Amino acid sequence: MRLALLGDHPDGLAVARALAASGRHALAVYSGPASALDVLARDGLTPQRIGDLEETLADPAVEAVIVAGPRSKRAAQLRRALQSEHHVLCVHPVDPSADLGYEAAMLQSDAHRVLLPLMPEALHPGLRRFAELAGQKPTDARLLECERWSTEECLFDLAEVDHKPGVPGWDVLRLLGGEIAEVTAMTQTEELVAGEPLTLAGRFVRGGLWRMTLLPQQAQPLWRCGLITRWGRAELLFPQGWPGPARLTYTDELGQPHTEEWPDANPWLALVEAFDAALDDWRTRRRAIQPGAQEKTCLTEAMPRLGWLDAIRALELDDAVRRSAERRRAYSLDFLEATEEASFKGAMTLVGCSLLWLSLLLLIMSMWMPNLGWLILPIFGIFLVMQLLRWAVPEKQESGVRNQESEIGSPNKNVHE
Repeated sequence: MRLALLGDHPDGLAVARALAASGRHALAVYSGPASALDVLARDGLTPQRIGDLEETLADPAVEAVIVAGPRSKRAAQLRRALQSEHHVLCVHPVDPSADLGYEAAMLQSDAHRVLLPLMPEALHPGLRRFAELAGQKPTDARLLECERWSTEECLFDLAEVDHKPGVPGWDVLRLLGGEIAEVTAMTQTEELVAGEPLTLAGRFVRGGLWRMTLLPQQAQPLWRCGLITRWGRAELLFPQGWPGPARLTYTDELGQPHTEEWPDANPWLALVEAFDAALDDWRTRRRAIQPGAQEKTCLTEAMPRLGWLDAIRALELDDAVRRSAERRRAYSLDFLEATEEASFKGAMTLVGCSLLWLSLLLLIMSMWMPNLGWLILPIFGIFLVMQLLRWAVPEKQESGVRNQESEIGSPNKNVHE
């Protein structure tokens, strides 16, 4: 498959090299600063450089696009790449707000193309093995801890003018514990700033607590994930930070200690495999995809696979963290069901309230114009007839998909002091 690279973000350059090294893909076009050409040339990649975005996307030979521009241009690049009906790999985070994530999901449902975020951490075999241990008896899990040391900064996009940084590691937390129900941020100031430690805590939807600590500007990198259960403790350690060699130690229910190790490896190779698997799945089922159907693949499924929904959840959680740090509150996340039944109930509630208010208005006006009072009974009749339309909405046997358009921290969310 022939690829186009838009921008020179380090993650975009890394995945472009990994895709080309697989032998199944070729980097044909590059659109971005000329300095990145020297970086690509070290790996023997010599793509044609095209300065204009539209000309790059109009190339009939390009089948997939890597969106790796600066954050100020990333959203526009992603939008145009999907509108051009290309498969897309996009640097995370695509935008500070989850609104662009929702929009991209809808564009993907119209274009019927593969859309994946560049989030390789949860694809590590050690973390997959750790997730198996955590999922054996989820009711036994008491506390999930993640501690990350970095010699640089831990947050995403700290240098941006609008100062809305993102938090890494949401994909790992959701892989290990499932959907997150509540978030609390503890910072020294009322915002996320460079060089300062950050502690996050909360609970999962399926039960259990979690805590994540980010420590920037440390003397050496380190990454540790620990799971405390009823029968013992399991710990996955990256002593040299991410990426690097990993060691998993745990004690089983019989009290026997176990140790498993993984050597240092290129983390982007796993993302290439995930992209190829998504392409194979797209080729086999694209004819059966219904118009407007949104992709539900994510890391919290029974068979975890990376999908765009993971990027959306990360953007929602980033927003909740920024609000929690600013307002010193814990934020509960509600994932509403987007089904025909739920949509019907919402529409009927809105129409019913409108008719009731109209009846009250007619009742008041009938004091001066008595004939208007006769309109109240037909309005109530219309309202009762509309309730019969409920039987025209078929009931779904399986639960609907999570509503990707629910906003975190909006007034209708549960907020606890």
